[in-house]
Amino acid sequence: MAKDELLIPVCPEQLGGLATPRAVAEIKDGRVINQDGKDVTAEFRQGAGEVLKIAKFYDIRGAILKQKSPSCGCGKIYDGTFSGVVIEGDGLTTKLLKENGIKVETEDDL
Repeated sequence: MAKDELLIPVCPEQLGGLATPRAVAEIKDGRVINQDGKDVTAEFRQGAGEVLKIAKFYDIRGAILKQKSPSCGCGKIYDGTFSGVVIEGDGLTTKLLKENGIKVETEDDL
């Protein structure tokens, strides 16, 4: 696959200004809250926007993103209780890419 396709590694959280490593975050009531109780929704949205800019610049039609992440989860995300419970849903970057016609898959789909 990599021989036939352009692969561009991105991290929405880093593009949104968050450090690596960083506190674990989950989506709760439409907001992204980290384990320390800090609302990092703005950073996650900014990162999603930056990923979309990159995708548009390179005319990307598909993305492979990390399952269960509050940014990249596709169909499955953690429930916001930091207990390991998984629910149906998409992360912020996944939602934005899908809204813009970009097919999203996860590492589980490969």
